Amino acid sequence: MDRKIKDSVLKRRRRCKLFRITVAVALIVTGVFCLVKILEKSVDARNLILATVDTGEIETTVTATGLVVPAFEEIINSPVTTRLLAIYAMAGDTVKAGIPLLGLDLESEQTHYDKMRDSKLVSEQELEQMRLQSRNTIDELSMQISIKEMDVSCKHIDFINESRLDSLGSGTGDRVRLAEQAWHTAELELHRLRDQLANEKLRCEAAEQVSRLRVSSIDKDLDMIRATLKRGEIIAPHDGILTYIVTGIGAQISAGEKVAVVSNLSSFRILGEIAERASERISVGSRAVIRIGNAELPGTVSNITPQAKSGTVQFIVNPDDPCNTALRSGVRAELYISYAFHDNVVRLPAGSYYSGVGECDLFVVEGAYLKRRRVRLGESSRRHVEVVSGLQPGDVVAVGDMSAFTKYSTLKIR
Repeated sequence: MDRKIKDSVLKRRRRCKLFRITVAVALIVTGVFCLVKILEKSVDARNLILATVDTGEIETTVTATGLVVPAFEEIINSPVTTRLLAIYAMAGDTVKAGIPLLGLDLESEQTHYDKMRDSKLVSEQELEQMRLQSRNTIDELSMQISIKEMDVSCKHIDFINESRLDSLGSGTGDRVRLAEQAWHTAELELHRLRDQLANEKLRCEAAEQVSRLRVSSIDKDLDMIRATLKRGEIIAPHDGILTYIVTGIGAQISAGEKVAVVSNLSSFRILGEIAERASERISVGSRAVIRIGNAELPGTVSNITPQAKSGTVQFIVNPDDPCNTALRSGVRAELYISYAFHDNVVRLPAGSYYSGVGECDLFVVEGAYLKRRRVRLGESSRRHVEVVSGLQPGDVVAVGDMSAFTKYSTLKIR
């Protein structure tokens, strides 16, 4: 027979059941809390690079790369196609103006020079012969004219005499006409000889002018060959360092090929290179900062190449101190060229986070956490980046490399 359970027992059972449920819920909540804590991503505060947003001025710059090159260097090219016979200096040697650097085979050029010189002598002799022949021809014509003038004078006298005799009745009209015809014929012949003399003088003068031009042309060719032979003696054009010289005795060298470079390594300039799309931001006279390692040197843009090559534009930056010890030939440099100035803007110290104008995600400190925030950035200088929106002065932002946490929206700071 069933008996009724006492109320005290039922209460005790309910309390035990409620206790077990409470314990189970507490264990679950604790487990979830612990799991959340375990799964929560954190970052060591010692590994963070933090910066505070403030307001101030920004001198906007465009970044470019550059190469330190000598401020002055001279490239020596081969004047002719030839063969390398000797090398008198090596790259890196200090050279003085006028010392020989290379020996080239100039035998063919020397032979050509000798032939041209002989050709000039032949032309000069031909010119002299032409002058003598012209002089003889002109002298002969002059003599014929003199004789013809006397003949004309005699025939004129004969005509006058026949006319007088005819007027006295001692002559005839036929004899007068014959005398007059002989006189006029002699005058025509004299006129023809004078024209022939004038034409002969013009012809001789033109022929001599052609011969003189031929000799002058040969002279110019000889001067050119002499200059080529002189340039073929490869010597140092000025004091400096031999930074390049062709090697390989016996090697064939083409006309115009670079054979040596002599540089003045006491002063330097920077050969810069910038993307074509950013080249419109720089101009001649723009101020620039040259960063080589930890050194920063001021300079000025002095020249910009008018044409782009392979998507880049080259330009020259002259350092204010071209003899600075940080400048060494061949060293790479970072260039920051100023192109605008902004005052009283919200700004953030520059860091690896900045990849250009536009939106990006940055981690902002909120209590003990870093929260991802979408931020719009503007122009930049070497030290600051303009904040267009998303941040306020006083915000603390992680400006170091946070690429390992791109998939997290919240990070706990340990």
